[in-house]
Amino acid sequence: MRYFSISQRVLFLTFVCLFLILPTSAVHASGSLKVAGWIPYWHDLQGIKDVRAHLKQINTLYPFVYSAQPDGSIKDLSSGLDGDAWRTLFVDARNKHIEIIPTVMWSDGSSTQVVLSDPMTRKQHIAVITSMVERGKYDGVDIDYESKRSETKDSFSAFLKELKAALKGKLLTCTIEARTPPDSAYKVPPATIEYSNDYAVIGKVCDRVQLMAYDQQRADISLDIAKTGQPYIPVSDVDWVRKVVDLAIRSLPKEKIMLGIATYGHHYEVTVSPNWYQDYRRIGALNIPDILDVAKEYKAKPSKNNAGEMSFTYIPKSSTLLLPKRLTIPKNTPSGNIIAAQALAYANKTGETVKINFATWSDVNAMTTKINLAKELRLRGVSLFKFDGEEDSKVWNVLK
Repeated sequence: MRYFSISQRVLFLTFVCLFLILPTSAVHASGSLKVAGWIPYWHDLQGIKDVRAHLKQINTLYPFVYSAQPDGSIKDLSSGLDGDAWRTLFVDARNKHIEIIPTVMWSDGSSTQVVLSDPMTRKQHIAVITSMVERGKYDGVDIDYESKRSETKDSFSAFLKELKAALKGKLLTCTIEARTPPDSAYKVPPATIEYSNDYAVIGKVCDRVQLMAYDQQRADISLDIAKTGQPYIPVSDVDWVRKVVDLAIRSLPKEKIMLGIATYGHHYEVTVSPNWYQDYRRIGALNIPDILDVAKEYKAKPSKNNAGEMSFTYIPKSSTLLLPKRLTIPKNTPSGNIIAAQALAYANKTGETVKINFATWSDVNAMTTKINLAKELRLRGVSLFKFDGEEDSKVWNVLK
C-alpha cells in the first residue's frame, strides 16, 4: 500500500474539490464532440440498417416516429417501435451505452395552442408522453414542436417545465428552429419581434437543445444579396449557421447545444430574369441517390456552389426553352452552374424571363464544415437529420 504525506493529501483533496465544482462547460470543453442522429419513420428500416453498421460513431439515437395528434395523443408513424427491427437496434445500442430518446413532433400551430394553453389538456398530453417513455424504458424524450404561434410561447414554456418535472430525472431534449439575426433577416429590422420559443426558458429547462440550423433557403437577406452570382437558396450555408449559433449562445448554454446538420438536399424551379435569379419555387426534398440519378439523366456535372454545397442546374425535358449555343458566360463558371449562367445571359440579351431547375444538397464536405464549426465554438455536439442510408456515406468516416 502506498502512503501519502500530509502535503500530498492536501494537494490531492484540493484537486478533487476543484474538479467537482467545475462548471459543466469547463468539463465538456476538454471532451469530444457528441454525435446524435434521427432515424425517420418513412425510411425506418433503411435507417435502422444504416445506423446498426455505425453504432460506434453515435452517442444518442432519436427515433423520429411519434406525431402529436390534434387532441394531444401521440401516434407511432413508423413500422412500430415494438417490432423486431427496432427492438434489435435498441438492444445493440443499449449494449454500447447509446442513449435512446424518441422524438415527438408537432407541426400544427393551431392544435398545439389549443392543447398547451389549457392546463388540463396540457397535463393529459404530458401524461401520454411520460407513459410512452416509461413503457419503452427510454432515456428521455425529444420535443420537436414547430410552426407554433407567438401566443403559444408562455404555454409552451409551462409545458416544458411541467414535462421536465414529470420525467423524474430522465432527459428532456428540445429541438428548436434556428433564428436568423434580425439585421440579416430584414432590410429594416422591426422594433420588436414576437418569437414562439422562449430561449431563456428552453436553455434552463431542457437538458439538450437541438438547433435546427438547416432549411435556410432565403432566410438571410444579407447573404442573398452578397451571393447573387449563382442561384442561392441553400440547405444551410455555414456563413448563415455561424450567425445562427452566435445569436443562440447569447441565451442558450453552449454546452447544451447540439448543432443540427442536414444530410439531404432540395430541388427548385428557378425563374431567371434580366440581371438576376428572380424567384425560386420548391419542387421537393431530395436524397443523394435521387439527386445523382437526376444529374445522370441530364448529363449534369455537379460542383461546389457559393453556399459550400454541391449543386447543378439543368433544363427539364418538359421545358420548351432552347438556349442558343453561343452565349457569353463568365470564365471559370463551375460545371454545375453552366446552365444557370447561360439562362441569365439569354435573359440579359433578350429581355425575356425563363425557367430552369436547380438541385443543391449537403454532401460530406458541407456537413464537415458544420461539424468543424461545432468543435470551434465548443458546442456539446452535432445532431444529424437524417440517417436513412441515403446520406453521403463518407460522413461516417468524419464522425469517427
